[in-house]
Amino acid sequence: MTVVYAIIVLGILIFVHELGHFLVAKLMGVSVEKFSLGFGPKLIGKQIGETEYLLSAFPLGGYVKMFGEGGFIEGGESHHPPVEDEHQTEQTAEPVLRELTDEEKSRSFAHKPPLARIAIVMAGPVFNLLFAWLIFMLLYTMGVPAVTTKIGEVLKDKPAAKAGIQKGDLLTSINNKPVKRWDEIAEGVTASKGQPLTIVVKRGGQDISYTITPEARVSKNLFGEKVNGYAIGVASAGEVVTEYFNPLQAIVKGTEQTWKVIDLTFMSLVKMMQRVVPMDSVGGPIMIAKMAGEQASAGVGSFLAFMALLSINLGVLNLLPVPVLDGGHLLFFFIELIFRRPVPQKVREYAQQIGMVLLLGLMVLAFYNDIIRYFVARQG
Repeated sequence: MTVVYAIIVLGILIFVHELGHFLVAKLMGVSVEKFSLGFGPKLIGKQIGETEYLLSAFPLGGYVKMFGEGGFIEGGESHHPPVEDEHQTEQTAEPVLRELTDEEKSRSFAHKPPLARIAIVMAGPVFNLLFAWLIFMLLYTMGVPAVTTKIGEVLKDKPAAKAGIQKGDLLTSINNKPVKRWDEIAEGVTASKGQPLTIVVKRGGQDISYTITPEARVSKNLFGEKVNGYAIGVASAGEVVTEYFNPLQAIVKGTEQTWKVIDLTFMSLVKMMQRVVPMDSVGGPIMIAKMAGEQASAGVGSFLAFMALLSINLGVLNLLPVPVLDGGHLLFFFIELIFRRPVPQKVREYAQQIGMVLLLGLMVLAFYNDIIRYFVARQG
């Protein structure tokens, strides 16, 4: 079933991505010749209007083929390689090539101004980010799990223990600011910068106030780096409740969560380039399949959250200025917009080759890591 869940997740995310390109291309008046889920040999296809909709053999990607894609602009005037003439004679061994008509130029991707091409290419990643945003908003209306502020352990000789905090206390406010979730306690203590805090707990139906000065400590962040912080010496009881939000609150919370994940994704890429995050953390299809299965088993909410996380990763990665990715095309179009002339064809071709090598290298690394994890798990 893990494979099925992975295909569902990847299929939906690829569809959303390509739908972005497709809709904005149509909006810009570009003729779309093919819309494919997957790449490689065609499995099934249906022609509807000017577009052929395909399901292709390899489900790890997809594409939208637009008329005039791959064309070029020189000397301030748009050009496109000649196209095959459908009305060639039987005696003609080679296709008859012809220049584009004015009507065809109006529907050609290559003949659109840079801003239109930028909008079409950017639409794919943006749709992935918007899709994640919608999922997060939906999750907040469905209800999300939250760890309460009930204290499960008070560490000996730490500020909380010295002040009189006890196991089972429910922490209700920090410096007169109400707290309901455990992460709000951590935020409040960190924000203190070591200054005394007024902390109120509920014990046996009574509110008891304490003044506690957090102590400095060195801990590790999400990337394993040592960071300086503050703590009062308490641990959560692990009590979980479900929080529900109205639509307006869900929009705010969904926006905040989407931005947090986008920021975390960019930061992870930076940390990976700095070698803080090891390269063996990169995962491929096997890792995605495994995680998809685990999240599906955990429930609909976990599965949707995983899909949102993956959608943001797909959107962010595609915006990187690497040739063959959407970000690489955007880089060329922005250069054209600034200097009012396109990047020379040869330069683009070399860049595409380098980008392809980088992408293939990343894919090999991801597959290698997946295989190593698989065998380690089997031996364990």
